[in-house]
Amino acid sequence: MRIVSKRFDIPESSFLKNDQKSFHYIDSFQSQNVTIKTDYDIIRIGRLFLTSGPKWADRLMLIRDKVVGVFGLKTSEQLTAEANCPDNYKFQVGEQLDIFKVYAKTENELVLGDDDKHLNFRVSLLLDCNNADIEKKRIRITTTVEYKNIFGRIYFLPVKPIHQIIVKKTLENMIKKIESGTNTILR
Repeated sequence: MRIVSKRFDIPESSFLKNDQKSFHYIDSFQSQNVTIKTDYDIIRIGRLFLTSGPKWADRLMLIRDKVVGVFGLKTSEQLTAEANCPDNYKFQVGEQLDIFKVYAKTENELVLGDDDKHLNFRVSLLLDCNNADIEKKRIRITTTVEYKNIFGRIYFLPVKPIHQIIVKKTLENMIKKIESGTNTILR
């Protein structure tokens, strides 16, 4: 498997680079070069991302929803059933995709995220196409967080290490799917 590397910067070509100074936290996980056929556009990468998280993370999200709902924060249960089907997603700016909203879209990048009372976060899915071999690409998932208040800092403290494990596992699962040529959910 092409394991991922972890960094704490935003790629130069990312849409997020414009707002870098406002972020309190940044992490970025990158695959090694992976053979990605031309039919894997950024929308297909977005669908892979939304369907490749570890199954145990879904259970953690249910627990999270019960805890933060008491404080008036957004929960995944507030979404409609239609918003929970990745095949229906168009990945248009402003569209709600499960727990994410689309903030930006280019040929090689999707920026997803959400704004809430305690913090704002963005997740960039960047398909690095700067290689000489057009089928060899890297996938980079970059997360940024901007705290709005002390509760945001407190909230993210225990979330941060779990978030990093989830993102790394999600990227590994995405790579497995790409290499096997399947869209099967691997969790």
